[in-house]
Amino acid sequence: MRHGDKVNNLGRTASHRRALLSNLAAQLIQHKRIVTTLAKAKVLRTYIEPLITKAKENTTHQRRVVFSYLQDKEAITELFGTVAAKVAGRPGGYTRIIKLGARTGDAAETAMIELVDFNEIYGKGKGEAKEAGKRTRRAGGKKKADAAAPAVAEKVESKAEPKEEKAAE
Repeated sequence: MRHGDKVNNLGRTASHRRALLSNLAAQLIQHKRIVTTLAKAKVLRTYIEPLITKAKENTTHQRRVVFSYLQDKEAITELFGTVAAKVAGRPGGYTRIIKLGARTGDAAETAMIELVDFNEIYGKGKGEAKEAGKRTRRAGGKKKADAAAPAVAEKVESKAEPKEEKAAE
């Protein structure tokens, strides 16, 4: 029984699984999208998203930490260069998994996993740079109240002016 075992081992030993995920992650970073099985794509998502988050902070320490996972210099350069620049304003959710159907040879469920910011078809604002917004848990009602106050004052003034004009006549 696998009570409480949330790790999908993919039918591999720990060293084989580590090598598999390292290679898949490096290929995803270099090509921006790859086609693999659905199970591998789901495991790869949990593997690569923390690495992309680490890449946002371009320090020697973070580069060494990510290199210990990927073991690929070209992938590290690409990740800390173009990928980190594109995902700078995104607070997470860097990958998208799209199911493709069953593979003809062994009927395995296939999926395409891609980096969200590099897809021009689904992208709302192509080419616009997103900035990291201030993260807050409050509703932000003060901005709305401040913006509404001048509008209310203008309405009051405009209503008062016609009455004064009538009195002057």
